[in-house]
Amino acid sequence: MKRIVTVLAIALAAAALGAAQTKLGVVNMQRAISNTAEIKKAIVDVTTRYRPRQQEIERLQGELQSIQQQINSGKLSPAAEQQLRAEGATKERQVQRKDQDLREDVDRERNEMVGHATQRMQGIVQKIADEKGLDVVVDTSNTVYFKAGLDITDTAIAEYDKAYPVK
Repeated sequence: MKRIVTVLAIALAAAALGAAQTKLGVVNMQRAISNTAEIKKAIVDVTTRYRPRQQEIERLQGELQSIQQQINSGKLSPAAEQQLRAEGATKERQVQRKDQDLREDVDRERNEMVGHATQRMQGIVQKIADEKGLDVVVDTSNTVYFKAGLDITDTAIAEYDKAYPVK
């Protein structure tokens, strides 16, 4: 029993000694990626590119509101009200389809951008870790507490922007 306790004590001491020599860094990958000049420009580009489709959806929603107001006015004949309800149902389906298509296209493009930027950022973080002699870099989303001096996020953003300048 004493032998097991001694072996455990030696193992714990060796682990503590090894941990003391490990150099650690932390990075907020989400912030690092979203604050790069490339991603900021891409967001503006995507917003601009999809603005006409968004405006079309908004126009159709305005038409739907107008139809609803006409129906609620009580000034329509039963036949006219029925026709407006049918027209409203058609427009509602159009809005839903266009909105879903827009969301899918924007999500697809966003996922491609973020995936590409994530791969690049991982390379940048690895380069920084090598330059600083870090053994481990942990994402802040997996960290309860860390000293601010361990954070390499701002350095990663600056290095990313230098390595991949916006055109």
